[in-house]
Amino acid sequence: MEMVSKQDLEIFRIRMMSDIQQLLDASQRPMKEEFDWLRSKAIRKMMDISPATLQNLRITGKIRHKRVMGSYYYNRTDVQKLFEDEN
Repeated sequence: MEMVSKQDLEIFRIRMMSDIQQLLDASQRPMKEEFDWLRSKAIRKMMDISPATLQNLRITGKIRHKRVMGSYYYNRTDVQKLFEDEN
């Protein structure tokens, strides 16, 4: 069994406060364009496409996507570039 000293607890507190501050600072920074992820409904409305079209783009790997807790998120820049290339 190891003993925990007051100094150990103070070091832990300082590290934890530093980590929390870093998280808060990161959450207040504006997100870069490359991290602009939108849900399926927003992409479909913006591009005027059907759910099946969006699904096909995702399945064929033409746009980047992430699945978070059952919802798909798409990179807005990828979708815009894809549709600009078609026109």
